[in-house]
Amino acid sequence: MTTSSEQSREKQCKGMNLRGNKVRKLVACFVTAMVCMAGLYSASTADAGKSIKLTSPAFNEGQGIPAVHACDGRNVSPALKWSGAPKETRSFALICEDPDAPGGTWVHWVVYGLPASVTELPVNVPPMENLPGVGMHGINSFGHLGYGGPCPPPGKPHHYYFRIYALDRDIGLKPKASRADLDKAMKGHILAEGKLMGTY
Repeated sequence: MTTSSEQSREKQCKGMNLRGNKVRKLVACFVTAMVCMAGLYSASTADAGKSIKLTSPAFNEGQGIPAVHACDGRNVSPALKWSGAPKETRSFALICEDPDAPGGTWVHWVVYGLPASVTELPVNVPPMENLPGVGMHGINSFGHLGYGGPCPPPGKPHHYYFRIYALDRDIGLKPKASRADLDKAMKGHILAEGKLMGTY
């Protein structure tokens, strides 16, 4: 005959087993979720690690930009070349900026709509709205189309960053877009990027 105390212990054991099963299920779900998150993190960091090689015959990374490309020289854009973009690339965009400017980052050049087949720009790209077979110009911080070279105030050299972006689509901007317009259009569509920094 089963006593009341034995029945009570049986109920407790069954309850513990049920709770144990729930705990095991929760632990299994947690582990699965962590594995999935780790996979997503690995994928995202792998994408973030993609880099385009951007170079110029005018200067190397961290070196001085020749005066011919500055406002007190001929103020012509330097030749640029890039490689290593993902095969999914549909277009490129290019920005040149100076984060050392007294009033905040100064944008010197905005180019976008470059086809995936274009992997270089010649020296002295003309300041036209549309560059046949190349892309379109946006407005720089000088308020002009095209390239505006380094023009820092007296003092320490400034750092000029040329940045190339590989995009997964043609972002569809018209000419004369601002840097802010370009940033907004590129959001969520950057596959990889590269940079080249020169001083002046």
